[in-house]
Amino acid sequence: MQEVADLKVRIGLEVHCQLTSLKSKLFCGCSADYRQSEPNTHICPVCMGLPGTLPVVNRRAVEDAVLAALALNMEVSSRTLFYRKNYFYPDMPKNFQISQYDRAGGIPIAKNGYIKLDGGKIVRITRLQLEEDPGKLSYEGTIETSRVALVDYNRAGVALIEIVTEPDMNSPREARVFLQKLRSILEHLGISSGELEGSMRCDANISIESGTRVEIKNISSFKEAERALNFEITRQRNLLRKGMRIGRETRHWDETRRITISLRVKEEEEDYRYFPEPDLVPIVITSEQIENRKSAMPELPDRHKERLMAQYGIPLQNAEVLTENKALAEFFEECARKYNRPDLLSNWLVGDLLSYLYEMGLELRETKITPENVISMLKLIDCGTISGKIAKDVLKEMLLTGKSAEEIVEEKSMKRIADEEYLKQLTEKIFASNPGAVRDALRMEKAVRFLVGQLMKETCGKADPQLANIVIKERLKRLRDEESR
Repeated sequence: MQEVADLKVRIGLEVHCQLTSLKSKLFCGCSADYRQSEPNTHICPVCMGLPGTLPVVNRRAVEDAVLAALALNMEVSSRTLFYRKNYFYPDMPKNFQISQYDRAGGIPIAKNGYIKLDGGKIVRITRLQLEEDPGKLSYEGTIETSRVALVDYNRAGVALIEIVTEPDMNSPREARVFLQKLRSILEHLGISSGELEGSMRCDANISIESGTRVEIKNISSFKEAERALNFEITRQRNLLRKGMRIGRETRHWDETRRITISLRVKEEEEDYRYFPEPDLVPIVITSEQIENRKSAMPELPDRHKERLMAQYGIPLQNAEVLTENKALAEFFEECARKYNRPDLLSNWLVGDLLSYLYEMGLELRETKITPENVISMLKLIDCGTISGKIAKDVLKEMLLTGKSAEEIVEEKSMKRIADEEYLKQLTEKIFASNPGAVRDALRMEKAVRFLVGQLMKETCGKADPQLANIVIKERLKRLRDEESR
């Protein structure tokens, strides 16, 4: 009998991406820029589905959906139509969602595409469809414990593209990599910004070989997708080890407790009672329109990565990380136009800068740093004013304050210490405090590094490292000369 741990995992994703390039919603003129607004202030009779209202399709939404389909190597439909997906939920003001359908004559915007991940793995895309976003529910606590659910309909009616994959991913990590690549493609197209809260969400379908498929709803980020899938794999494997059956169901990912919770038995297609939207006529997409969209195709991540490597000579790994986030890649190029060491620049951005952003829970656009800030910091390192260690602290301060490197170094007295006499005085103090280490250093090179480290510590990392080595070794040489007399 095959071990449970060896059973193959199959993961498919349904990714919902807001078309954040649009100024208005999918079927009405309400502003799509709802974030930071008071609840229920971006609504009208159309997006609330009041009797007597009629939807009108946002033409730009169709064009952006076609552009996305082409970038995902998909077959664009020459004729598409909308359907009503009927279900009751408090965040759905009409009690149905205007969406698309790919069975019984339904035709989505596009079908049969793929994304090629770094390393060559192909993830097939079944379909891409255009639909409206529901509203947003907020709970006081968790979905299980809250006594109330608050509804904000500002988001209801915002244009979404739903991208449905085949179950081609075999690990949570692979699913995360796919989501990162998809986000990068949409950002390069300029049609969706993954940095905006709620702009990219996904449902994950997961099964363990020969088992029942379970859906996890409304995962809000790449990191949470990986966590939710890891938990669900462990849960399902534990059930199989106990000889228990895995039920077909929909589960909710609780980000606070990091567990999945059963919501309901998984609906079948017939439960949604799909039928053609009677208030919208079919949309014809001509070959000319498709060609126009092709001609408008900007540089996509794979080509962007190749160009960065060729133009700036940066390593593959750095180019991959930069192009995962278009804003970061653009920031790099703006810096590189004014600083002639792009390899060093890319190391700082994909290493220390990204590390600080992750630590602070910020996106690059939310910080106050500018390309000029980074360039000024690197130039201070180049001319010896500050060390690389000090520069790390300067970089963090620049992210928070937007001040220039020069201002921060001056205000916090961070300049590199290159006063040889001062370092010699500190060396005498260190030698007096560490006689054992001095005796070891007279015999072993390894112990010399300890003394240099003590000198750097005494100066809070501000001593010129090269000068600190020279001063320590000269003092040891004098001691050896004294002993040999």
